[in-house]
Amino acid sequence: MPCHPILHQNNAIKIALPPPSLYRGEMKIVQMGREVCLFLAIISGGLFISLVAAGGGDWNILNHLHKNRPFNVNANVHVSGGGGSGSHSGSLKNYCESWRMNVEMNNIRGFEVVPEECIDFIGKYMTSSQYKADSERAIEESSLYLSSCCSFKGVGKDAWIFDIDDTLLSTLPYFKKHHFGGEKLNVSCLEKWMRERKAPALEHTQRLFEEIRGKGIKIFLISSRRESLRDATVDNLIKVGYHGWTSLILRGMEDEYREVHNYKAEARKRLVDEGYHIWGIIGDQWTSFEGLPAAKRTFKLPNSLYYVS
Repeated sequence: MPCHPILHQNNAIKIALPPPSLYRGEMKIVQMGREVCLFLAIISGGLFISLVAAGGGDWNILNHLHKNRPFNVNANVHVSGGGGSGSHSGSLKNYCESWRMNVEMNNIRGFEVVPEECIDFIGKYMTSSQYKADSERAIEESSLYLSSCCSFKGVGKDAWIFDIDDTLLSTLPYFKKHHFGGEKLNVSCLEKWMRERKAPALEHTQRLFEEIRGKGIKIFLISSRRESLRDATVDNLIKVGYHGWTSLILRGMEDEYREVHNYKAEARKRLVDEGYHIWGIIGDQWTSFEGLPAAKRTFKLPNSLYYVS
């Protein structure tokens, strides 16, 4: 029953109560009111203590789920926790697909190896028709953008940037021999493989390369490869059919200790300072796009074998 404050003639504020006829006297009403207030205070205090206890420590929803409803990634298993009717279901395929997807969205960063339980999944994806379809869709979107977006100046200052590894050339043959990213990358071994000049072209990207070159747009290749790999890189590109790029930019000694995204952003800045308008960038790593100046559009190719930071 609600209470409403009223102002008496002596200006004291009291609480309007139900008619006294409902109870056995005003004293009993006061006593009951005190008991109710005490009861509510006890409940509120207990609730507050419970909330503080729950808020203390490093509580989060993932810890809660894993503690009460453990997630089994080893099989298609329905796992339910005690103390409730809820459940948390999962499978190795779902787990690994989620991991791969979050790598592509740049939510998972800086990983050194593919999770052991996902090596087989990632290997199958990177050699599958789905990987090819995903890559080709990115190229198709790039081509559609080119056909409708751009008012090219036609004065030799329209530019497009390509990454090299797993954009123009595939490192998949190397990673097939190294557990599809399941072992920590040995840069010396990878560079030794690059010097063999055996990386195949990514055909869908090669078609885009030719389309862009045919429009008279200047093509710049900005790679995290070291300058010492220039001859091997040029030879490999020509060997598989690439030609006609304007400049190949590789990391010099002064760039060795710089983060890749800073090195690539600085390379773009030099182009802009020279008067180039960068219409687009295509690459397989987010470091190709991060920082300023930015291109008008960027297109990300799938790659969950490794992360370049």
